[in-house]
Amino acid sequence: MFLNQIKNFLTKKIINKSLSNVKAIASDGIITTVGIVYDESYLTEREALVSELIKNGIQENAIKVLVFRDKIKKNEVFDYPVFCNKEMSWSATFDKQEVVSFVESDFDLLINYYDVEKMPLLLVSQLSKAKFKVGFASIDKRLNHFIINVSANNRAVFMEELFKYLKILNKI
Repeated sequence: MFLNQIKNFLTKKIINKSLSNVKAIASDGIITTVGIVYDESYLTEREALVSELIKNGIQENAIKVLVFRDKIKKNEVFDYPVFCNKEMSWSATFDKQEVVSFVESDFDLLINYYDVEKMPLLLVSQLSKAKFKVGFASIDKRLNHFIINVSANNRAVFMEELFKYLKILNKI
């Protein structure tokens, strides 16, 4: 427990240092690939989130999802990529191949669907090579390019606002 707090503190220092050097880069392209990173303690309807994207014109094979869980049991098996705090190293990197490949993917849009700052989620979002990042207002403002001010429990409102503004910005 105490070691996890130290690990989170060190990770937060690394993230804050790297976020202080972030330069805003304008992305003019149309959104074709989407990555979603979310905290399963707030959203358990992974399929509903993906179906909202498909309904709004995103191809199903162009959507990748990465799920964070607070704890993963030893023999638990998932049909989608899942990571937890244990996969994060002390030097703020990830060893798990699924997380590394997600972070290395060039997404046109990254949806950060969490509203509580947990270090592994922040690190994945910060390391991601996505061109346009969207998230909640309760998270560090430097992390996302576009911020939506709703609760994480209002999935429908979040998606409605997201696509309303993506159309205004000529992203879809």
